[in-house]
Amino acid sequence: MDGLAWINLALFMGLLLLLAWPLAKWLVAVCEGRLPRVMVAVEGPLYKLAGVRPEQGQHWKQYAVALLLFNFLGLMAVYALQRFQDLLPLNPQGMPAVTADSAFNTAVSFVTNTNWQGYAGEATMSYLTQMLALTVQNFVSAATGIAVVFALMRGFARKLSHDVGNFWVDLTRITLWVLLPISFVLAVFFVGQGVLQNFEPYKAIQTLETTTYQTPKVDAQGQPLKDARGQPVVQEQQTDTQLLAMGPVASQLAIKMLGTNGGGFFNANSSHPYENPTPLSNLVQMLAIFLIPAALCFAFGRIVGDQRQGVAILAAMSTMFVVAVVIATTAEQAGNPLLHAQGVDAAAGNMEGKETRFGITASSLFAVVTTSASCGAVNSMHDSYTPLGGMVPLVMMQLGEVVFGGVGTGLYGMLVFALLAVFIAGLMIGRTPEYLGKKIEPYEMKMSSLAILVTPIVVLVGTAIAVLSPLGKVGVANPGAHGFSEILYALTSAANNNGSAFAGLSANTPFYNTLLGFAMWLGRFGVIVPVLAIAGSLAGKKRIPVSSGTLPTHGPLFVVLLIGTVLLVGLLNYVPALALGPIVEHLMLWK
Repeated sequence: MDGLAWINLALFMGLLLLLAWPLAKWLVAVCEGRLPRVMVAVEGPLYKLAGVRPEQGQHWKQYAVALLLFNFLGLMAVYALQRFQDLLPLNPQGMPAVTADSAFNTAVSFVTNTNWQGYAGEATMSYLTQMLALTVQNFVSAATGIAVVFALMRGFARKLSHDVGNFWVDLTRITLWVLLPISFVLAVFFVGQGVLQNFEPYKAIQTLETTTYQTPKVDAQGQPLKDARGQPVVQEQQTDTQLLAMGPVASQLAIKMLGTNGGGFFNANSSHPYENPTPLSNLVQMLAIFLIPAALCFAFGRIVGDQRQGVAILAAMSTMFVVAVVIATTAEQAGNPLLHAQGVDAAAGNMEGKETRFGITASSLFAVVTTSASCGAVNSMHDSYTPLGGMVPLVMMQLGEVVFGGVGTGLYGMLVFALLAVFIAGLMIGRTPEYLGKKIEPYEMKMSSLAILVTPIVVLVGTAIAVLSPLGKVGVANPGAHGFSEILYALTSAANNNGSAFAGLSANTPFYNTLLGFAMWLGRFGVIVPVLAIAGSLAGKKRIPVSSGTLPTHGPLFVVLLIGTVLLVGLLNYVPALALGPIVEHLMLWK
Protein backbone atom coordinates (compact mmCIF):
# COMPACT_ATOMS: atom_id res chain seq x y z
CA MET A 1 0.00 0.00 0.00
CA ASP A 2 1.56 3.30 -1.07
CA GLY A 3 1.96 6.50 0.92
CA LEU A 4 -1.13 8.19 -0.55
CA ALA A 5 -3.31 5.28 0.56
CA TRP A 6 -1.95 5.52 4.11
CA ILE A 7 -2.62 9.27 4.18
CA ASN A 8 -6.19 8.74 2.95
CA LEU A 9 -6.80 6.05 5.56
CA ALA A 10 -5.36 8.17 8.39
CA LEU A 11 -7.41 11.20 7.28
CA PHE A 12 -10.58 9.12 7.13
CA MET A 13 -10.12 7.58 10.58
CA GLY A 14 -9.15 10.92 12.14
CA LEU A 15 -12.22 12.71 10.80
CA LEU A 16 -14.44 9.80 11.79
CA LEU A 17 -13.37 9.87 15.46
CA LEU A 18 -13.58 13.66 15.53
CA LEU A 19 -17.21 13.59 14.34
CA ALA A 20 -18.34 10.49 16.26
CA TRP A 21 -17.36 11.75 19.73
CA PRO A 22 -19.88 14.64 19.98
CA LEU A 23 -22.63 12.61 18.27
CA ALA A 24 -22.26 9.94 20.96
CA LYS A 25 -23.39 12.42 23.63
CA TRP A 26 -26.59 13.11 21.72
CA LEU A 27 -27.24 9.39 21.15
CA VAL A 28 -26.99 8.84 24.93
CA ALA A 29 -29.50 11.64 25.53
CA VAL A 30 -31.91 10.11 23.01
CA CYS A 31 -31.47 6.62 24.48
CA GLU A 32 -32.07 7.81 28.05
CA GLY A 33 -34.90 10.19 27.11
CA ARG A 34 -33.07 13.32 28.30
CA LEU A 35 -34.50 15.61 25.61
CA PRO A 36 -35.42 19.30 25.65
CA ARG A 37 -39.04 19.99 26.55
CA VAL A 38 -39.84 21.34 23.11
CA MET A 39 -38.86 18.02 21.52
CA VAL A 40 -40.96 16.07 23.99
CA ALA A 41 -43.87 18.38 23.18
CA VAL A 42 -43.46 17.65 19.46
CA GLU A 43 -43.57 13.90 20.14
CA GLY A 44 -46.72 14.10 22.27
CA PRO A 45 -49.33 14.35 19.48
CA LEU A 46 -47.65 11.50 17.59
CA TYR A 47 -47.88 9.17 20.58
CA LYS A 48 -51.47 10.21 21.23
CA LEU A 49 -52.41 9.57 17.61
CA ALA A 50 -50.80 6.12 17.69
CA GLY A 51 -52.18 5.22 21.11
CA VAL A 52 -48.72 4.87 22.65
CA ARG A 53 -47.95 5.62 26.30
CA PRO A 54 -44.30 6.77 26.18
CA GLU A 55 -43.75 6.36 29.92
CA GLN A 56 -44.64 2.66 29.79
CA GLY A 57 -41.71 0.33 29.23
CA GLN A 58 -41.87 -3.04 27.49
CA HIS A 59 -40.71 -6.55 28.31
CA TRP A 60 -38.30 -7.83 25.68
CA LYS A 61 -41.03 -10.04 24.20
CA GLN A 62 -43.39 -7.06 23.84
CA TYR A 63 -40.54 -5.07 22.32
CA ALA A 64 -39.84 -7.87 19.81
CA VAL A 65 -43.52 -8.28 18.85
CA ALA A 66 -43.90 -4.55 18.25
CA LEU A 67 -40.72 -4.52 16.14
CA LEU A 68 -41.75 -7.53 14.04
CA LEU A 69 -45.28 -6.20 13.52
CA PHE A 70 -44.05 -2.79 12.42
CA ASN A 71 -41.57 -4.25 9.94
CA PHE A 72 -44.13 -6.70 8.54
CA LEU A 73 -46.55 -3.83 7.88
CA GLY A 74 -43.70 -1.95 6.21
CA LEU A 75 -43.08 -4.96 3.99
CA MET A 76 -46.71 -4.96 2.86
CA ALA A 77 -46.67 -1.21 2.17
CA VAL A 78 -43.48 -1.27 0.06
CA TYR A 79 -44.75 -4.27 -1.91
CA ALA A 80 -48.09 -2.59 -2.64
CA LEU A 81 -46.52 0.71 -3.75
CA GLN A 82 -44.35 -1.13 -6.29
CA ARG A 83 -47.21 -3.23 -7.63
CA PHE A 84 -49.47 -0.21 -8.16
CA GLN A 85 -46.92 2.47 -9.07
CA ASP A 86 -48.27 2.68 -12.64
CA LEU A 87 -51.59 3.95 -11.22
CA LEU A 88 -50.04 6.40 -8.73
CA PRO A 89 -48.76 9.98 -9.21
CA LEU A 90 -45.15 11.23 -9.48
CA ASN A 91 -44.37 8.85 -12.33
CA PRO A 92 -43.39 11.16 -15.21
CA GLN A 93 -41.68 8.37 -17.17
CA GLY A 94 -44.72 6.07 -16.93
CA MET A 95 -42.87 3.26 -15.14
CA PRO A 96 -44.95 0.05 -15.22
CA ALA A 97 -45.79 -1.97 -12.12
CA VAL A 98 -42.88 -3.97 -10.74
CA THR A 99 -43.19 -7.74 -11.19
CA ALA A 100 -44.38 -9.76 -8.20
CA ASP A 101 -41.09 -11.53 -7.48
CA SER A 102 -38.97 -8.38 -7.85
CA ALA A 103 -41.41 -6.37 -5.70
CA PHE A 104 -41.22 -9.04 -2.98
CA ASN A 105 -37.43 -9.08 -3.05
CA THR A 106 -37.18 -5.28 -2.97
CA ALA A 107 -39.73 -4.94 -0.17
CA VAL A 108 -37.86 -7.43 2.02
CA SER A 109 -34.57 -5.83 1.04
CA PHE A 110 -35.44 -2.30 2.15
CA VAL A 111 -37.38 -3.35 5.25
CA THR A 112 -34.39 -5.39 6.48
CA ASN A 113 -31.89 -2.56 5.84
CA THR A 114 -30.23 -4.71 3.15
CA ASN A 115 -31.13 -2.68 0.05
CA TRP A 116 -30.13 -5.44 -2.34
CA GLN A 117 -31.22 -4.26 -5.78
CA GLY A 118 -31.91 -6.72 -8.56
CA TYR A 119 -33.26 -3.91 -10.74
CA ALA A 120 -32.00 -0.66 -12.29
CA GLY A 121 -33.49 2.09 -10.14
CA GLU A 122 -33.80 4.77 -12.83
CA ALA A 123 -35.49 2.30 -15.22
CA THR A 124 -37.81 0.60 -12.71
CA MET A 125 -39.01 2.84 -9.87
CA SER A 126 -41.22 5.94 -10.06
CA TYR A 127 -40.36 9.02 -8.02
CA LEU A 128 -43.18 8.18 -5.60
CA THR A 129 -41.86 4.65 -5.05
CA GLN A 130 -38.32 5.92 -4.60
CA MET A 131 -39.47 8.38 -1.91
CA LEU A 132 -42.52 6.90 -0.17
CA ALA A 133 -41.41 3.26 -0.25
CA LEU A 134 -37.62 3.11 -0.43
CA THR A 135 -36.50 6.32 1.27
CA VAL A 136 -39.01 5.96 4.11
CA GLN A 137 -37.76 2.44 4.78
CA ASN A 138 -34.19 3.73 4.72
CA PHE A 139 -35.16 5.80 7.77
CA VAL A 140 -37.25 3.33 9.74
CA SER A 141 -35.11 0.25 9.06
CA ALA A 142 -32.06 2.15 10.28
CA ALA A 143 -34.04 3.35 13.31
CA THR A 144 -35.02 -0.26 14.02
CA GLY A 145 -31.37 -1.34 14.21
CA ILE A 146 -30.48 1.51 16.55
CA ALA A 147 -33.53 0.75 18.71
CA VAL A 148 -32.35 -2.85 19.20
CA VAL A 149 -28.89 -1.78 20.36
CA PHE A 150 -30.51 0.78 22.68
CA ALA A 151 -32.49 -2.08 24.25
CA LEU A 152 -29.32 -4.17 24.64
CA MET A 153 -27.39 -1.30 26.20
CA ARG A 154 -30.23 -0.80 28.70
CA GLY A 155 -29.98 -4.52 29.49
CA PHE A 156 -26.35 -4.02 30.53
CA ALA A 157 -27.02 -0.78 32.40
CA ARG A 158 -30.17 -1.77 34.34
CA LYS A 159 -30.52 -4.27 37.15
CA LEU A 160 -33.45 -6.35 38.44
CA SER A 161 -35.71 -4.91 35.72
CA HIS A 162 -37.77 -6.43 32.93
CA ASP A 163 -38.03 -3.12 31.06
CA VAL A 164 -35.78 -2.73 28.00
CA GLY A 165 -37.49 0.42 26.76
CA ASN A 166 -40.44 1.17 24.48
CA PHE A 167 -39.98 0.30 20.82
CA TRP A 168 -42.43 2.94 19.57
CA VAL A 169 -40.72 5.67 21.56
CA ASP A 170 -37.24 4.57 20.46
CA LEU A 171 -38.32 4.40 16.81
CA THR A 172 -39.88 7.87 16.95
CA ARG A 173 -37.01 9.59 18.72
CA ILE A 174 -34.26 8.01 16.64
CA THR A 175 -36.03 8.99 13.41
CA LEU A 176 -36.98 12.51 14.47
CA TRP A 177 -33.94 13.63 16.43
CA VAL A 178 -31.04 11.63 14.95
CA LEU A 179 -31.63 10.47 11.40
CA LEU A 180 -33.76 13.31 9.98
CA PRO A 181 -31.60 16.29 11.07
CA ILE A 182 -28.29 14.77 9.96
CA SER A 183 -29.81 13.54 6.69
CA PHE A 184 -31.13 17.03 5.94
CA VAL A 185 -27.66 18.53 6.38
CA LEU A 186 -26.08 15.81 4.26
CA ALA A 187 -28.69 16.20 1.50
CA VAL A 188 -28.05 19.95 1.26
CA PHE A 189 -24.31 19.31 1.13
CA PHE A 190 -24.70 16.71 -1.64
CA VAL A 191 -26.85 19.09 -3.70
CA GLY A 192 -24.06 21.64 -3.39
CA GLN A 193 -21.62 19.05 -4.73
CA GLY A 194 -23.79 18.43 -7.81
CA VAL A 195 -26.13 15.59 -6.80
CA LEU A 196 -29.56 15.81 -8.44
CA GLN A 197 -32.70 16.79 -6.50
CA ASN A 198 -35.72 17.48 -8.68
CA PHE A 199 -39.01 16.06 -9.97
CA GLU A 200 -38.41 16.76 -13.65
CA PRO A 201 -38.98 14.24 -16.45
CA TYR A 202 -35.90 12.56 -17.90
CA LYS A 203 -34.03 14.80 -20.33
CA ALA A 204 -32.97 13.87 -23.87
CA ILE A 205 -29.74 15.69 -24.74
CA GLN A 206 -27.71 16.00 -27.93
CA THR A 207 -24.47 14.00 -27.76
CA LEU A 208 -21.15 15.16 -29.21
CA GLU A 209 -20.93 12.20 -31.58
CA THR A 210 -23.23 9.61 -33.09
CA THR A 211 -23.40 6.26 -31.29
CA THR A 212 -23.90 2.97 -33.14
CA TYR A 213 -25.49 0.06 -31.29
CA GLN A 214 -27.24 -3.23 -31.99
CA THR A 215 -30.81 -4.24 -31.17
CA PRO A 216 -32.59 -7.56 -31.79
CA LYS A 217 -34.94 -7.78 -34.76
CA VAL A 218 -38.54 -8.70 -33.98
CA ASP A 219 -41.40 -10.06 -36.03
CA ALA A 220 -44.92 -8.64 -36.42
CA GLN A 221 -45.92 -10.12 -33.07
CA GLY A 222 -42.95 -8.50 -31.32
CA GLN A 223 -41.04 -11.77 -30.85
CA PRO A 224 -37.25 -11.81 -31.45
CA LEU A 225 -36.13 -13.32 -34.75
CA LYS A 226 -33.49 -16.08 -34.84
CA ASP A 227 -31.23 -17.32 -37.62
CA ALA A 228 -30.76 -20.91 -38.79
CA ARG A 229 -28.44 -21.65 -35.86
CA GLY A 230 -30.95 -20.35 -33.35
CA GLN A 231 -29.01 -17.17 -32.61
CA PRO A 232 -30.80 -13.81 -32.28
CA VAL A 233 -30.84 -11.65 -35.41
CA VAL A 234 -29.61 -8.14 -34.64
CA GLN A 235 -29.72 -4.87 -36.55
CA GLU A 236 -27.52 -1.81 -36.25
CA GLN A 237 -29.03 1.49 -35.19
CA GLN A 238 -27.62 4.94 -34.59
CA THR A 239 -28.49 7.74 -32.24
CA ASP A 240 -27.19 11.23 -31.49
CA THR A 241 -29.21 11.71 -28.29
CA GLN A 242 -28.93 10.34 -24.77
CA LEU A 243 -31.66 10.12 -22.13
CA LEU A 244 -30.46 11.40 -18.74
CA ALA A 245 -32.35 10.32 -15.65
CA MET A 246 -33.59 12.97 -13.22
CA GLY A 247 -35.19 12.68 -9.79
CA PRO A 248 -34.98 13.31 -6.02
CA VAL A 249 -31.54 11.74 -5.60
CA ALA A 250 -29.85 13.74 -2.81
CA SER A 251 -32.62 13.12 -0.26
CA GLN A 252 -32.35 9.36 -0.76
CA LEU A 253 -28.56 9.43 -0.95
CA ALA A 254 -28.19 11.09 2.46
CA ILE A 255 -30.13 8.49 4.43
CA LYS A 256 -28.86 5.57 2.33
CA MET A 257 -25.36 6.40 3.62
CA LEU A 258 -26.18 7.58 7.13
CA GLY A 259 -28.47 4.61 7.78
CA THR A 260 -26.01 2.13 6.19
CA ASN A 261 -28.74 1.18 3.73
CA GLY A 262 -26.89 1.41 0.41
CA GLY A 263 -29.70 1.30 -2.13
CA GLY A 264 -28.79 3.63 -4.97
CA PHE A 265 -31.20 5.85 -6.89
CA PHE A 266 -29.26 4.88 -10.00
CA ASN A 267 -28.19 1.40 -11.02
CA ALA A 268 -24.52 2.46 -10.92
CA ASN A 269 -25.00 3.58 -7.31
CA SER A 270 -22.21 5.77 -5.90
CA SER A 271 -20.09 5.42 -9.02
CA HIS A 272 -22.73 7.47 -10.91
CA PRO A 273 -21.63 11.11 -11.36
CA TYR A 274 -25.12 12.36 -10.44
CA GLU A 275 -24.99 10.38 -7.18
CA ASN A 276 -21.31 10.83 -6.24
CA PRO A 277 -19.86 13.65 -8.32
CA THR A 278 -16.63 14.65 -6.54
CA PRO A 279 -13.80 13.25 -4.39
CA LEU A 280 -15.15 15.35 -1.51
CA SER A 281 -18.64 13.86 -1.82
CA ASN A 282 -16.99 10.43 -1.93
CA LEU A 283 -15.17 11.11 1.36
CA VAL A 284 -18.30 12.46 3.05
CA GLN A 285 -20.31 9.43 1.93
CA MET A 286 -17.77 7.09 3.54
CA LEU A 287 -17.77 9.15 6.74
CA ALA A 288 -21.58 9.08 6.81
CA ILE A 289 -21.55 5.28 6.60
CA PHE A 290 -19.33 4.86 9.68
CA LEU A 291 -20.54 7.89 11.67
CA ILE A 292 -23.37 6.37 13.73
CA PRO A 293 -21.75 2.92 14.21
CA ALA A 294 -18.61 4.59 15.62
CA ALA A 295 -20.61 7.02 17.76
CA LEU A 296 -22.65 4.16 19.22
CA CYS A 297 -19.44 2.61 20.60
CA PHE A 298 -18.71 5.78 22.55
CA ALA A 299 -22.36 5.97 23.59
CA PHE A 300 -22.21 2.39 24.89
CA GLY A 301 -19.33 3.27 27.20
CA ARG A 302 -21.25 6.24 28.60
CA ILE A 303 -24.46 4.27 29.18
CA VAL A 304 -22.76 1.40 31.05
CA GLY A 305 -20.77 3.90 33.12
CA ASP A 306 -17.30 3.09 31.82
CA GLN A 307 -16.12 4.89 28.70
CA ARG A 308 -13.20 2.45 28.38
CA GLN A 309 -15.64 -0.35 27.47
CA GLY A 310 -16.80 1.49 24.37
CA VAL A 311 -13.25 2.42 23.41
CA ALA A 312 -12.20 -1.25 23.63
CA ILE A 313 -15.02 -2.29 21.28
CA LEU A 314 -14.12 0.53 18.88
CA ALA A 315 -10.42 -0.45 19.01
CA ALA A 316 -11.23 -4.03 18.01
CA MET A 317 -13.39 -2.81 15.12
CA SER A 318 -10.80 -0.29 13.94
CA THR A 319 -7.93 -2.81 14.03
CA MET A 320 -9.77 -5.31 11.84
CA PHE A 321 -10.90 -2.54 9.51
CA VAL A 322 -7.38 -1.14 8.97
CA VAL A 323 -5.97 -4.61 8.27
CA ALA A 324 -8.74 -5.23 5.73
CA VAL A 325 -8.06 -1.92 3.94
CA VAL A 326 -4.34 -2.70 3.72
CA ILE A 327 -4.98 -6.16 2.20
CA ALA A 328 -7.58 -4.96 -0.30
CA THR A 329 -5.62 -1.91 -1.44
CA THR A 330 -2.37 -3.86 -1.77
CA ALA A 331 -4.08 -6.56 -3.84
CA GLU A 332 -5.64 -4.02 -6.18
CA GLN A 333 -2.44 -2.01 -6.57
CA ALA A 334 -0.59 -5.24 -7.47
CA GLY A 335 -2.86 -5.61 -10.48
CA ASN A 336 -3.48 -8.60 -12.72
CA PRO A 337 -0.41 -10.70 -13.65
CA LEU A 338 -2.05 -11.86 -16.88
CA LEU A 339 -2.29 -8.25 -18.04
CA HIS A 340 1.26 -7.56 -16.92
CA ALA A 341 2.38 -10.44 -19.15
CA GLN A 342 0.69 -8.68 -22.09
CA GLY A 343 2.78 -5.55 -21.54
CA VAL A 344 0.27 -3.52 -19.49
CA ASP A 345 2.01 -1.12 -17.09
CA ALA A 346 1.99 -2.78 -13.66
CA ALA A 347 2.13 0.61 -11.93
CA ALA A 348 -1.49 1.26 -12.95
CA GLY A 349 -2.71 -1.61 -10.79
CA ASN A 350 -6.12 -3.19 -11.34
CA MET A 351 -8.26 -0.34 -12.67
CA GLU A 352 -10.93 -2.58 -14.17
CA GLY A 353 -14.37 -1.61 -12.89
CA LYS A 354 -13.14 1.52 -11.13
CA GLU A 355 -13.90 5.20 -11.71
CA THR A 356 -10.82 7.13 -12.82
CA ARG A 357 -12.03 10.05 -10.65
CA PHE A 358 -11.53 7.92 -7.54
CA GLY A 359 -8.78 5.50 -8.57
CA ILE A 360 -7.67 2.39 -6.70
CA THR A 361 -7.04 4.02 -3.31
CA ALA A 362 -10.47 5.63 -2.83
CA SER A 363 -12.26 2.71 -4.48
CA SER A 364 -10.63 0.07 -2.27
CA LEU A 365 -11.27 2.13 0.86
CA PHE A 366 -14.92 2.59 -0.13
CA ALA A 367 -15.31 -1.13 -0.83
CA VAL A 368 -14.06 -2.08 2.65
CA VAL A 369 -16.09 0.66 4.35
CA THR A 370 -19.34 -0.33 2.70
CA THR A 371 -18.97 -4.06 3.36
CA SER A 372 -17.71 -3.54 6.90
CA ALA A 373 -20.75 -1.44 7.70
CA SER A 374 -23.50 -3.52 6.02
CA CYS A 375 -24.17 -0.56 3.73
CA GLY A 376 -23.86 -2.06 0.25
CA ALA A 377 -23.36 1.22 -1.61
CA VAL A 378 -20.52 0.89 -4.12
CA ASN A 379 -18.36 3.29 -6.11
CA SER A 380 -16.64 0.51 -8.08
CA MET A 381 -17.46 -2.95 -9.42
CA HIS A 382 -16.53 -5.53 -6.79
CA ASP A 383 -16.86 -8.28 -9.39
CA SER A 384 -13.83 -6.79 -11.20
CA TYR A 385 -11.54 -6.85 -8.16
CA THR A 386 -8.63 -9.27 -7.99
CA PRO A 387 -9.42 -12.54 -6.18
CA LEU A 388 -7.86 -11.40 -2.89
CA GLY A 389 -9.14 -7.85 -3.29
CA GLY A 390 -12.65 -9.18 -3.85
CA MET A 391 -12.33 -11.65 -0.98
CA VAL A 392 -11.86 -8.83 1.54
CA PRO A 393 -15.39 -7.38 1.12
CA LEU A 394 -16.72 -10.95 1.19
CA VAL A 395 -14.91 -11.72 4.45
CA MET A 396 -15.98 -8.46 6.07
CA MET A 397 -19.60 -9.51 5.56
CA GLN A 398 -18.98 -13.08 6.67
CA LEU A 399 -17.57 -11.87 10.00
CA GLY A 400 -21.18 -10.99 10.79
CA GLU A 401 -21.03 -7.29 9.84
CA VAL A 402 -19.50 -6.46 13.23
CA VAL A 403 -16.53 -4.37 12.05
CA PHE A 404 -18.43 -1.13 12.69
CA GLY A 405 -21.38 -2.85 11.01
CA GLY A 406 -24.76 -1.33 10.30
CA VAL A 407 -26.34 1.34 12.49
CA GLY A 408 -27.05 -0.58 15.67
CA THR A 409 -26.49 -3.99 14.14
CA GLY A 410 -22.71 -3.70 14.21
CA LEU A 411 -22.52 -2.91 17.91
CA TYR A 412 -25.06 -5.48 19.06
CA GLY A 413 -23.35 -8.09 16.89
CA MET A 414 -19.97 -7.25 18.41
CA LEU A 415 -21.44 -7.34 21.92
CA VAL A 416 -22.71 -10.86 21.25
CA PHE A 417 -19.14 -11.83 20.34
CA ALA A 418 -17.95 -10.06 23.51
CA LEU A 419 -20.28 -12.26 25.59
CA LEU A 420 -18.86 -15.33 23.85
CA ALA A 421 -15.29 -14.08 24.43
CA VAL A 422 -15.76 -13.63 28.19
CA PHE A 423 -17.55 -16.99 28.38
CA ILE A 424 -14.56 -18.72 26.77
CA ALA A 425 -12.15 -16.79 29.01
CA GLY A 426 -14.19 -17.75 32.09
CA LEU A 427 -13.99 -21.42 31.19
CA MET A 428 -10.21 -21.14 30.74
CA ILE A 429 -9.66 -19.75 34.25
CA GLY A 430 -12.37 -21.79 35.95
CA ARG A 431 -14.67 -18.90 36.92
CA THR A 432 -18.27 -18.03 36.16
CA PRO A 433 -17.97 -15.63 33.21
CA GLU A 434 -19.24 -12.09 33.66
CA TYR A 435 -19.36 -8.99 31.52
CA LEU A 436 -19.98 -5.49 32.87
CA GLY A 437 -21.08 -6.90 36.20
CA LYS A 438 -23.59 -9.37 34.74
CA LYS A 439 -23.17 -13.14 34.98
CA ILE A 440 -23.13 -14.84 31.59
CA GLU A 441 -25.12 -18.04 32.02
CA PRO A 442 -26.40 -20.83 29.73
CA TYR A 443 -29.42 -18.83 28.56
CA GLU A 444 -27.25 -15.97 27.25
CA MET A 445 -24.95 -18.47 25.55
CA LYS A 446 -27.86 -20.23 23.83
CA MET A 447 -29.18 -16.92 22.50
CA SER A 448 -25.67 -15.81 21.49
CA SER A 449 -25.15 -19.07 19.61
CA LEU A 450 -28.42 -18.56 17.75
CA ALA A 451 -27.49 -14.99 16.84
CA ILE A 452 -24.02 -16.02 15.61
CA LEU A 453 -24.98 -19.19 13.71
CA VAL A 454 -28.20 -18.16 11.96
CA THR A 455 -26.50 -16.21 9.17
CA PRO A 456 -23.79 -18.81 8.32
CA ILE A 457 -26.51 -21.46 8.10
CA VAL A 458 -28.62 -19.31 5.79
CA VAL A 459 -25.59 -18.39 3.64
CA LEU A 460 -24.16 -21.87 3.23
CA VAL A 461 -27.48 -23.67 2.76
CA GLY A 462 -28.64 -20.99 0.32
CA THR A 463 -25.38 -21.20 -1.64
CA ALA A 464 -25.68 -24.99 -1.84
CA ILE A 465 -29.25 -24.70 -3.14
CA ALA A 466 -28.23 -22.15 -5.78
CA VAL A 467 -25.16 -24.14 -6.91
CA LEU A 468 -27.09 -27.40 -7.20
CA SER A 469 -30.17 -25.91 -8.87
CA PRO A 470 -30.24 -25.34 -12.66
CA LEU A 471 -32.21 -22.15 -11.94
CA GLY A 472 -29.33 -20.93 -9.79
CA LYS A 473 -26.56 -21.78 -12.22
CA VAL A 474 -28.25 -20.18 -15.22
CA GLY A 475 -27.65 -16.69 -13.80
CA VAL A 476 -23.87 -17.14 -13.51
CA ALA A 477 -21.98 -15.18 -16.17
CA ASN A 478 -18.52 -16.45 -15.23
CA PRO A 479 -18.08 -20.21 -14.90
CA GLY A 480 -15.68 -21.84 -12.49
CA ALA A 481 -14.33 -20.47 -9.21
CA HIS A 482 -15.36 -16.89 -9.92
CA GLY A 483 -18.93 -17.95 -10.69
CA PHE A 484 -19.05 -19.77 -7.36
CA SER A 485 -17.76 -16.61 -5.68
CA GLU A 486 -20.58 -14.62 -7.29
CA ILE A 487 -23.21 -16.93 -5.80
CA LEU A 488 -21.49 -17.06 -2.42
CA TYR A 489 -21.21 -13.26 -2.38
CA ALA A 490 -24.91 -12.84 -3.20
CA LEU A 491 -26.08 -15.11 -0.35
CA THR A 492 -23.51 -13.61 2.05
CA SER A 493 -24.62 -10.09 1.17
CA ALA A 494 -28.31 -10.94 1.56
CA ALA A 495 -28.15 -12.89 4.83
CA ASN A 496 -25.83 -10.32 6.44
CA ASN A 497 -28.06 -7.46 5.21
CA ASN A 498 -25.33 -5.75 3.22
CA GLY A 499 -26.79 -5.40 -0.28
CA SER A 500 -23.64 -5.12 -2.43
CA ALA A 501 -23.04 -7.68 -5.17
CA PHE A 502 -20.62 -9.40 -7.47
CA ALA A 503 -22.69 -8.11 -10.35
CA GLY A 504 -21.66 -10.84 -12.76
CA LEU A 505 -24.59 -12.81 -11.29
CA SER A 506 -27.95 -12.15 -13.02
CA ALA A 507 -30.07 -12.26 -9.87
CA ASN A 508 -33.29 -10.56 -11.03
CA THR A 509 -35.08 -13.87 -11.61
CA PRO A 510 -37.94 -15.47 -9.68
CA PHE A 511 -35.50 -18.03 -8.23
CA TYR A 512 -32.97 -15.55 -6.83
CA ASN A 513 -35.56 -12.92 -5.88
CA THR A 514 -37.33 -15.50 -3.71
CA LEU A 515 -34.22 -17.19 -2.30
CA LEU A 516 -32.47 -13.94 -1.44
CA GLY A 517 -35.69 -12.47 -0.03
CA PHE A 518 -35.99 -15.25 2.55
CA ALA A 519 -32.24 -15.02 3.28
CA MET A 520 -32.54 -11.29 4.01
CA TRP A 521 -35.55 -11.74 6.32
CA LEU A 522 -33.99 -14.58 8.32
CA GLY A 523 -30.60 -12.85 8.47
CA ARG A 524 -32.19 -9.73 9.94
CA PHE A 525 -34.83 -10.91 12.38
CA GLY A 526 -33.22 -14.27 13.16
CA VAL A 527 -30.50 -12.21 14.87
CA ILE A 528 -32.63 -9.41 16.33
CA VAL A 529 -34.93 -11.67 18.36
CA PRO A 530 -32.09 -13.51 20.21
CA VAL A 531 -30.38 -10.17 20.87
CA LEU A 532 -33.55 -8.78 22.45
CA ALA A 533 -33.83 -11.97 24.52
CA ILE A 534 -30.28 -11.35 25.79
CA ALA A 535 -31.22 -7.74 26.60
CA GLY A 536 -34.22 -8.86 28.63
CA SER A 537 -32.22 -11.49 30.51
CA LEU A 538 -29.38 -9.10 31.38
CA ALA A 539 -31.78 -6.36 32.52
CA GLY A 540 -33.26 -8.77 35.05
CA LYS A 541 -29.91 -9.67 36.64
CA LYS A 542 -28.28 -7.97 39.58
CA ARG A 543 -24.82 -6.44 39.30
CA ILE A 544 -21.81 -8.34 40.60
CA PRO A 545 -19.05 -6.25 42.20
CA VAL A 546 -15.64 -6.37 40.54
CA SER A 547 -13.26 -8.82 42.20
CA SER A 548 -9.66 -9.96 41.74
CA GLY A 549 -10.88 -12.74 39.46
CA THR A 550 -12.86 -10.46 37.15
CA LEU A 551 -11.54 -10.38 33.59
CA PRO A 552 -10.78 -6.75 32.61
CA THR A 553 -12.78 -5.99 29.47
CA HIS A 554 -11.29 -2.62 28.63
CA GLY A 555 -7.61 -3.29 27.94
CA PRO A 556 -5.45 -4.54 25.05
CA LEU A 557 -5.74 -8.17 26.23
CA PHE A 558 -9.53 -8.11 25.86
CA VAL A 559 -9.27 -6.38 22.49
CA VAL A 560 -7.03 -9.21 21.24
CA LEU A 561 -9.37 -11.82 22.75
CA LEU A 562 -12.38 -10.20 21.09
CA ILE A 563 -10.69 -10.02 17.68
CA GLY A 564 -9.63 -13.66 17.99
CA THR A 565 -13.18 -14.72 18.86
CA VAL A 566 -14.62 -12.85 15.88
CA LEU A 567 -12.08 -14.34 13.47
CA LEU A 568 -12.25 -17.90 14.80
CA VAL A 569 -15.99 -18.18 15.34
CA GLY A 570 -17.24 -15.76 12.71
CA LEU A 571 -14.97 -16.77 9.85
CA LEU A 572 -14.18 -20.47 10.29
CA ASN A 573 -17.69 -21.37 9.13
CA TYR A 574 -16.82 -20.06 5.68
CA VAL A 575 -13.25 -21.29 5.15
CA PRO A 576 -14.23 -24.28 2.93
CA ALA A 577 -16.46 -22.06 0.80
CA LEU A 578 -13.73 -19.41 0.48
CA ALA A 579 -11.27 -22.11 -0.57
CA LEU A 580 -13.59 -23.09 -3.43
CA GLY A 581 -14.03 -19.51 -4.58
CA PRO A 582 -11.59 -16.60 -4.24
CA ILE A 583 -8.67 -18.57 -2.80
CA VAL A 584 -8.50 -21.12 -5.61
CA GLU A 585 -9.07 -18.32 -8.13
CA HIS A 586 -6.09 -16.43 -6.68
CA LEU A 587 -3.90 -19.55 -6.95
CA MET A 588 -4.99 -20.06 -10.56
CA LEU A 589 -4.32 -16.42 -11.43
CA TRP A 590 -0.83 -16.30 -9.89
CA LYS A 591 0.30 -19.81 -10.86
